[in-house]
Amino acid sequence: MAESGSRWRVLRSISRIAWSFLLVSMLVSAERGLKQQASTFSPAESAGRDYLKRVMNFLWQSNESGYQHVWPDMVFGWRIILGSLIGFFGAAFGSVGGVGGGGIFVPMLKLIIGFDAKSATAISKCMIMGAAASTVYYNLKLRHPTLDMPIIDYDLALLVQPMLMLGISIGVAFNVVFADWMVTVLLIILFLGTSTKAFLKGVETWKKETAMKKEAAKRLASNGIDQEGADYKLLPGGPGNDTQNATKESAEDKVSLIKNICWKELGLLVFVWVAFLILQITKNDTTTCSTTYWVLNLLQIPVSVGVTLYEAISLYKGWRVIASKGDDGSNLRVHQLITYCFFGLVAGMVGGLLGLGGGFILGPLFLELGVPPQVSSATATFAMIFSSSMSVVEYYLLKRFPVPYALYFVAVATVAAFIGQHVVRRLIILLGRASLIIFILAFTIFVSAISLGGVGISDMIVKIENHEYMGFEDLCTYDA
Repeated sequence: MAESGSRWRVLRSISRIAWSFLLVSMLVSAERGLKQQASTFSPAESAGRDYLKRVMNFLWQSNESGYQHVWPDMVFGWRIILGSLIGFFGAAFGSVGGVGGGGIFVPMLKLIIGFDAKSATAISKCMIMGAAASTVYYNLKLRHPTLDMPIIDYDLALLVQPMLMLGISIGVAFNVVFADWMVTVLLIILFLGTSTKAFLKGVETWKKETAMKKEAAKRLASNGIDQEGADYKLLPGGPGNDTQNATKESAEDKVSLIKNICWKELGLLVFVWVAFLILQITKNDTTTCSTTYWVLNLLQIPVSVGVTLYEAISLYKGWRVIASKGDDGSNLRVHQLITYCFFGLVAGMVGGLLGLGGGFILGPLFLELGVPPQVSSATATFAMIFSSSMSVVEYYLLKRFPVPYALYFVAVATVAAFIGQHVVRRLIILLGRASLIIFILAFTIFVSAISLGGVGISDMIVKIENHEYMGFEDLCTYDA
């Protein structure tokens, strides 16, 4: 019952976000319409009809566009140095939390380097891909902290990754169509909610760790063993104690790469990626909004839904389990599977729209499912390597970023992510607190909300004052 209530609370939160988004659109459109057209409407005219006309005029004008890309020259100077430092720390923290770091990359690329918002979003996705690739390489040889399995939960990834890919394609299209202020409103609401949720989960995990450390200290004292000689083993928030009989003496030790990869699941994930890649490349040779264009877009649905449905049925029938959850990961219910897939789709849409890693949604979601923080971070990043690379391909085909800048910042993010993973893993072993990952996740999301939200609000105010067009763009006539 408690789990069902939690799911309904999440769904209600999503509904509130949607209603808030609609309300803000109406308020902003009303203000702009009043400023521009106050002199053309007499008080005697119908208020309801005029207001609707103003809203529609604000949101859509077929011959108007508010987007022009700004690509600064790549000249070595203080901007590159400062941007590299911020990008380095953003990638290090983002990779550890499993969120990629896009919420830090986008403001850096816009405010310091000088890109426009949508180009910054595209380059941010390139950096997320580099950080994710480095993190996945680091994690491929690691084992689960308490169970005899890889630290990456391949079944969980296979359940959400195809829907994540589908969401990315939708989100990238929304990135072209939506105005910047719409993205800003959605971002602030979503990030403040997820950062708060992650922080509370971190506090809960910290308390469990403290209690377990005290209990372990008492047992060691009764056995006459020095407490400092005890290694960190159990991870609160993971599987229950009844599954700990499968615990290895050194669960996180590295093993052979070949033995630590679930090749069947990886093959299915690669199949989805390749299928989407072929569809995207083929779509690039068609006329935008033509019949062939939409057919190729719609073909992504059976590919993603088919693989997800295969995994969902296997989990429902008990043929496969989400092993990282222990006994709780077997025989999942239909509403649970639908919820997980839905949030995978939402994570992809948000990632493609905002230029962020889907981990901003998947990370907190996995933690709520009872997946250990290390496994949550590793699995979310593993799913992101597929989705972010697909976003990069789509943005490249749309000519949304300069390649030299993208290659440079990808290199920065790749090195930073590897170093960040290594340092934090050492700290977890030293301090005995996996909740460190959750607090890093919450901190990264909160900083992203403040930085991205602040920049977006500032730009929105300027556009309102200058009476600039702030409606939807036309996907069919888009020209980068």
